[in-house]
Amino acid sequence: MIEVNNISRSYGKVKALRDVSFSVGKGEVFGLIGPDGAGKTSMFRILCTLLLADEGTATVDGFDVVKQMTDIRKRVGYMPGRFSLYQDLTVEENLKFFATLFGTTVDEGYDSIKAIYSQIERFKDRKAGALSGGMKQKLALSCALVHQPSVLFLDEPTTGVDPVSRKEFWEMLSMLKERDITIVASTPYLDEVRQCERVAFLSEGKVMGIDTPEIILDQFKDIFNPPGITRKQDCSKGDAREMEGTSKGQESPNVIEVSHLVKAFGDFHAVDDISFTVRRGEIFGFLGANGAGKTTAMHMLTGLNQPTSGTGRVAGFDIRTEHEQIKKHIGYMSQRFSLYEDLTVAENIRLFAGIYGMQKNEIARKTDELLKQLKFEEHKNDLVGSLPLGWKQKLAFSVSIFHEPAIVFLDEPTGGVDPATRRQFWELIYEAAARGITVFVTTHYMDEAEYCDRISIMVDGKISAMGTPEELKHNLHQPDMDHVFTYLARKAKRGE
Repeated sequence: MIEVNNISRSYGKVKALRDVSFSVGKGEVFGLIGPDGAGKTSMFRILCTLLLADEGTATVDGFDVVKQMTDIRKRVGYMPGRFSLYQDLTVEENLKFFATLFGTTVDEGYDSIKAIYSQIERFKDRKAGALSGGMKQKLALSCALVHQPSVLFLDEPTTGVDPVSRKEFWEMLSMLKERDITIVASTPYLDEVRQCERVAFLSEGKVMGIDTPEIILDQFKDIFNPPGITRKQDCSKGDAREMEGTSKGQESPNVIEVSHLVKAFGDFHAVDDISFTVRRGEIFGFLGANGAGKTTAMHMLTGLNQPTSGTGRVAGFDIRTEHEQIKKHIGYMSQRFSLYEDLTVAENIRLFAGIYGMQKNEIARKTDELLKQLKFEEHKNDLVGSLPLGWKQKLAFSVSIFHEPAIVFLDEPTGGVDPATRRQFWELIYEAAARGITVFVTTHYMDEAEYCDRISIMVDGKISAMGTPEELKHNLHQPDMDHVFTYLARKAKRGE
């Protein structure tokens, strides 16, 4: 179904693909895997006729990607890494738009998407931007399938989606395979890699190996299964140093105190009466399925939104009346990177340090220290937009704690990143916690949940369970955090 022969592609001096060759059989589920910057997205774009190769040839369903691109576009469905939906159009409007784009209608293609689209059809008048991650995923897949393609290209389609929704997505792909649709997918999740029949491992634009997932994951285990991380210091027991410049109210051992917090939008309670505390220097995991209320709760804690009722203190300040003070004493790294891509590495560091009110001589000294720590000295004048995803994340985290805040909020900081880079990121988190910085983190990687001191799991706007990873596994009689999360998330009753 797909033939790739000696494909190469460069962007200036950067060689994204180097003499890549592989083939995919009809009806096969084939994985393109590898670290950030390996060339996976460039390969997808070439096969979808969105990008021309510098050298080599490729065919999809027997058609040449250069000479017969119109024929290919009728036969392929494509879900890029960032959802290809129009956020300000409704569910139904998005689907109609993509059907029109491919010269068909929703009615004509309905049977091919019914099993998937029927799960979200009752929300057809809701704007795509207001959907949860799992619902966006189902809509994007429906849009990619509405013209009944023979080949489906999926470039990290489940990044930023909770484990239960990811499992449901791959169940949908199994249904498509039964219809003999050929699927080529990239993913950073090892459980999804194992769902493929064969995988090609790309690194620095080269094919390093093609075989079954088990053989490839074992052959390159240093990359896909790096050794675990050991905490150098346990700051969760109250032995973290007192923060310099302690603010009022910080005599408490808790850096976050929340009591009966509610956030309602009309009759809908996104956050429904939650109470918890987080200790100074603790790594606190804040988990939940898409739509459970995590982001809404985090917005209240960071001063970005006001609660409907209840009380809360962050870094000693009241979340209702002192939210501007809270913003000065916290760090924040969002799921979408808070860096300016058209500024250099050094310029981003100086900009945010200035926003945090740091002095020029201190900024200069700490900038040099940070560049050395990250091994970015040679890249300080590189535009952030040119950096690999994993580098951006490490830089964004380092910038978020540059001013030594009492607490840093991390909203799915490692989404879409390979295991080796995620491990390096968590080493930075451990170093921050060892300095007494509290880390409040949301993640959809359940192996990362194991790294937290304590975890809370939200279901339907409420905290369904809280404790150490070991306590949760023991109390709920589950073998690992993935099973704990799935067990609790499947109890959700309210609609997405």
